[in-house]
Amino acid sequence: MAEEEGTPQPPLADSLRLAPVTQPYPRSPKSQRKPDSHKPSQEQLSCWLEEMEKESKRTEAHMASLKKRQANLTTSAEAMEQQVRERFETMRLALEKEERAVLSSLEQEYRENSSRMTRLLHDWNQHLKLVRKHISTLKTLQQAENQQQVSAEDFSCHKKQDAAELTIRLNHDKFQKLIKVLGKISKDLQVQLQKRSLLLDFTEVVIDRTASHRQIKVTSSGRGLYMSPDDSSAPHHPLQFDQTRCALGSPAISSGQRYWEVDVRCCTSWAVGVVCGSLHRKGQDKSTKLGRNRLSWSLEFRDGRLAVWHNDRHLALSARAPERVGLFVNYQKGRVAFYDADTMKMLQDFSTSCTNVFERAHHQFTEPVFPAFRFFKAKEHQPVPDHMEISDLGLSHIALP
Repeated sequence: MAEEEGTPQPPLADSLRLAPVTQPYPRSPKSQRKPDSHKPSQEQLSCWLEEMEKESKRTEAHMASLKKRQANLTTSAEAMEQQVRERFETMRLALEKEERAVLSSLEQEYRENSSRMTRLLHDWNQHLKLVRKHISTLKTLQQAENQQQVSAEDFSCHKKQDAAELTIRLNHDKFQKLIKVLGKISKDLQVQLQKRSLLLDFTEVVIDRTASHRQIKVTSSGRGLYMSPDDSSAPHHPLQFDQTRCALGSPAISSGQRYWEVDVRCCTSWAVGVVCGSLHRKGQDKSTKLGRNRLSWSLEFRDGRLAVWHNDRHLALSARAPERVGLFVNYQKGRVAFYDADTMKMLQDFSTSCTNVFERAHHQFTEPVFPAFRFFKAKEHQPVPDHMEISDLGLSHIALP
């Protein structure tokens, strides 16, 4: 369409002028043109070269160190594997040696009884031949027309059984005892192998006298504790339990995994477990008692009943009361587990419990925890005071890395 006359037109230069381009984002430093670098001097180049050569040597030395450590790792791993093989080989050789000895003893007993039985059968076989000979003779006499003079003594060959014959047998009573002994050894071995991983985390626990009730006496070794009515010699300490008969052990657990065992055979009523360091220690309300608050977990045997406690809630256990209790703590995972240390049967694992008795199936520690022990009021006229002992598993002298 033609333009109307009289309408002003923009100049040609203005119409050809490009509108300014607005970039939505600023240019990145990489896309921006860098200013021209000045030419370095020989002195600068020498300095830079020296620095790079030093860095090269440092890198090479570090890599050589890493390669050496890698070789050491390989050597250490091979040495460890060899030692493990040797230990298992020693056990295998001991078992094979014992097996050969037991089988040899059974074989010897069999040969002796078999030899006696062979001689006895030979004697009876000779007697049988004599009897058959007499039978043949008597039949011949019966058929003969002319009877010969014979007497009963000529055919007297009765053989009595010897009482010693009854002793020719394998000793089944001894064999049953052997089977029971081997069964016990096998069971103990299985328990020890099952306990192996826990023993790697064995911790030497001792009683902290400053955190124990005044009537709880501690043995010189620091592992035994018992109740005594006399508290006159016990010093006062602010961390002591003043009314609840509790004691804490050391060291504190603030990382890693720990395992220890407590012998409770000489205690009629007891509780063992783990408590947070902030557990109340004054008074005798629930805040000071094992398992009766959020800060403690315990296994308890009282009035003939076994139960686990936490946060004032409990779960009765049908298992028999153990003579030794194994306790395992994994601090990072918030795990507390109780075992019958003689059978390695797990009595309770608070981190994987599926019961709805406890509010939380998983616990997260937020402060150091301590081994804990509790005595209950002794029965009247009890001849021997209740006594607990932290087991010495013979591993305390081993320095773990």
